[in-house]
Amino acid sequence: MRVTGRVAVDAVGGDHGLSVVVAGAVQAARRFGIPVTLVGPETDVRAELRRNETSGLDIAVVHAADAIGMDEHPAQAARRKPNSSIAIAIQEAKAGRAIGMVSAGNSGAVMAVALMHLGRITGVERPAIASTLPTLKSATLVLDLGAVTDPRPQHLVQFAWMGHVYAERVLKRPSPSIGLLSNGEEAGKGNQLVQEVFPLLAAATGLRFHGNVEGKDVPLGTVDVVVTDGFTGNVALKVAEGIASLTTQLIRDELTKTWPRKLAALTLRPAFRAVRNRLDSGEYGGAQLLGVDGTVIIAHGGSNETAIANAIRVAAAAASQDLSAAIADTLHRAGATTRADRTGVTPAS
Repeated sequence: MRVTGRVAVDAVGGDHGLSVVVAGAVQAARRFGIPVTLVGPETDVRAELRRNETSGLDIAVVHAADAIGMDEHPAQAARRKPNSSIAIAIQEAKAGRAIGMVSAGNSGAVMAVALMHLGRITGVERPAIASTLPTLKSATLVLDLGAVTDPRPQHLVQFAWMGHVYAERVLKRPSPSIGLLSNGEEAGKGNQLVQEVFPLLAAATGLRFHGNVEGKDVPLGTVDVVVTDGFTGNVALKVAEGIASLTTQLIRDELTKTWPRKLAALTLRPAFRAVRNRLDSGEYGGAQLLGVDGTVIIAHGGSNETAIANAIRVAAAAASQDLSAAIADTLHRAGATTRADRTGVTPAS
């Protein structure tokens, strides 16, 4: 991977604490050659770094005196804690000292702070949380996964275009297919929002709209990009994570019931490990907050060190594609910008 700059990492975000995030940053620097800036209480971060083998690795530390807890109100914490690790990491990106940031902390706070300091891309009304999910074919990008739970039709149209740009540039899918998540494939299916969005996407010139897709189409990889509202997308994500955990546990339980099965499992272990890795969300890195003017990756709160390393990899890959400029240009050409932007007024952040 050709890396053009540093990735700032919120060192104290996540359920497992500083040690896991630091170990993940070390892994990213070693495996992918990505320079990393760890943001958090400097004394604690440096102490944790000394517990890891870091010789020859480009890892810097920036002090942050405060942290935002997982249970804090996102907007209130964003305003009340200007020196939090999330805020300082995002400021590193805004100042150009980092090409992007990663946090496994409070996702609502990450979004609030990102909007506060980075603002939205010109023409974007609402940001969306986007992530790739494993499929039979490769991976499908799904958005929104929780940023906007009650969107307007225009928001989903913009999500489709942002997903289109991401799939083309980051996933390297030329002319990606776009599906609208619904409770049936037919054009008349879905709630009021879906029925209003369908004709807008169908009429969008330059967007390869497949039509409605059902929940089963996500793991089947029917389309490259699945668009939905943040409430439905988040529920679908959690169901997918639960099914992945269930599948791996069932396989493990069945293979350890009898001695003949245990012996057979030794032969099949590489295949089962490969299946587990394909289902492991940590292998796909974090979710990107698309629509903010910068690269912001939200890792799962329960991320282990490998998931943190992969989230850093995703941040570096996304930052190299200049998505902000590409999204702004695409929305403008498609006529899918905000009304204020069409009249030359910069949209409010």
